Order: sequence, then C-alpha cells, then structure tokens
Amino acid sequence: MVSMKLYVPHVGHLEGLEDLLSGSDDIYAVYMAGSPDYIGTGRTNLSAPKLEEIAIQTEYAHDKGVKMEIILNSSCMGGQQLTPEGYRTIDWYFDKLNNIGIDSITVADPFFVEMLAKDYDMDVVVSVLSFVDSPQKAEFYEQLGATTIVIDPVVNRQFDKLEAIRDAVSCDLKLLVNEACLYQCPFRYAHFNFFSHANGPGPKPNVLDDYYYFKCLSLRINDPQQLIKSPWIRPEDLKEYRHITDTFKIGGRTQFVNWVLDAVDAYAGESYDGNLMDLLDSVKDLKDNFYVPNSELNGAIEQWKRCDKVCHKCGYCKRLAEKVIQVYSYNGDERCTIPLGSSGDRK
Repeated sequence: MVSMKLYVPHVGHLEGLEDLLSGSDDIYAVYMAGSPDYIGTGRTNLSAPKLEEIAIQTEYAHDKGVKMEIILNSSCMGGQQLTPEGYRTIDWYFDKLNNIGIDSITVADPFFVEMLAKDYDMDVVVSVLSFVDSPQKAEFYEQLGATTIVIDPVVNRQFDKLEAIRDAVSCDLKLLVNEACLYQCPFRYAHFNFFSHANGPGPKPNVLDDYYYFKCLSLRINDPQQLIKSPWIRPEDLKEYRHITDTFKIGGRTQFVNWVLDAVDAYAGESYDGNLMDLLDSVKDLKDNFYVPNSELNGAIEQWKRCDKVCHKCGYCKRLAEKVIQVYSYNGDERCTIPLGSSGDRK
C-alpha cells in the first residue's frame, strides 16, 4: 500500500511499461503522451502511441492496479480546436480515449477542461502549463470542471500561496516535484508554445535550433545559483507538503526506465543520498557539469518557507550554491569534483 500517490512518467510503449511496473510497487499512476495527430503536448516525448497501443497499455496498467493518464497539454494549437473540423476531430479522439478506459486526461487549454468535464467520464487534470499559481486561477479552473489541478511549480516554495489554493478549492491538487527549470523563467511561455507546435498536429515549424533551450542552458551554466533557485522539491521535504496534498508527480517523459525507477525509489522512500541533479528532470549537459550533494541541502526548506522571493536582497540561494555545489573536472582520465568557487569566474 503506497503512502502517497505518485504519478510517474512512462515512455509510451508496452515493453517500457512492463519494465516500469515490474520494478516498483510504489506507482499509483503512469502518464504518457497521446498522439500528436490530434492534440500536441508542451514537452518533448520519446514516443507517440496510437489508440491501439494506448488500449493495450491501459489494460496492462489496470491489471496491475495502476491508473493511466494521457497528457494532451498543448499550450497553443493556433485556434484549430475552435474550428468545426478541429472540434470534431478532437471530440472523436476524446471519445476513443474514454471508451478505452483512460482514467484521466491532462490538458492546458481551458476550452478542453470544460469540454472534457461536460461530455466525458474521465477525470480532468489541469496541466502545469495552465500556470495555476493563485487561488483565483484555481477557482476558475474548478468552476470549469477540473478534477485535479497540477499547481505551477513556480510557487512550490511559496507556502502561503499553496495554502491559499488548498483553502480555495475542493478539487484534488498535485505537485510536480523534480522540474529543473529556471525560477521565474522568461522563456517558459514561448518555449512551451514552440514545443506545442513542434509536437502537435501541424504545420510543424522548420527551425534551425531551439533558442530557448540553449539560452536557458547557458544561463544556468554561467550562474549556477539558478540550480538552487529552481523550484524542485527534495524527497526528504515531501512531508512539509502533506497538508497541501498527498499527490506528487515525477517529471521525466524523455528519461529511461532505470532513471524513472531510481526517482520513484527516492520519492517513495522520502530519502536520497547522492547528486540531486540525478533526480531532476534536467538536461544531460547540466548533470555532466554539476554535483549538488542532496544531504547538504537539509534544512534549506525552512528558509524557503519564509522567503519573500526578493532574490537580489536575500542572497540565500547564492550563498548556498557557493557552499554546496561542486563542478565536475578531470584529472587525466579520472573524473573528480572541485568547489564551485574554484571552477573559474562565475557570477
């Protein structure tokens, strides 16, 4: 019997699901993307299962006592969903998923929240890409028919807002625990819109490169305090959120099964001894550069619980980064770590 409800990323094919569910008894639900032919998603995916594959995997998950959630959280469809043809196509797809027995669907568009709530039996989950960061927004989505709201991680460390949201609505709340994005990222909306078009029904953008990805990466490499400011939740700190929710989502749809199982073990056990970067749904370039000893972050949550988020006056995360972050270096063929302050001229 799991002590919390963990929603876990699934790559989208049956073999991966079998490996995932045979590797842990702590998984309450799995989630995966649907087909981009109908509605896209705001993040990259490793696969795009067709309806027949979704049906087989849903039956397998249910046989194991695990719920299945489909992610269709495109943040922009160029208005296609509001055209008669677009509406009919999406309605057809929702109906097929409903008949398969999908337990819940995550969407970002308020139009889809209301559409699903009115016409289908599946639970309606409001995505982090809806950016619910206040009790007012939460109330609006609950009125539209939301069963669950995944709160914007930007307020993961703002307990006054989390508590206000919890007090304002009666629907379920879910927290994304291991997103490693920039805190108050200026690229967030544009990047998710780009992904939504790149991973949606088309037309696909023919781009030279992902400006937002490389800009975000360079900011964190050049200013590693951003790694600490990122609003992840450590496994050890889940207990601080139990009065808000018992439902937590592990990000990582592009990660392999072994990585997902390691993250499940850490969060289910509420303990991890190692490099925090290995638990975060982050890019390889950062994991290959930085070592953040998780055990040395004990107690930081107490500062964040009372922090007013005026970073230029506070400086706590900057000081903590300088104290705990280490940088990977090489001595010949041997990889070692050196303190952040010894790795060159950084901010």
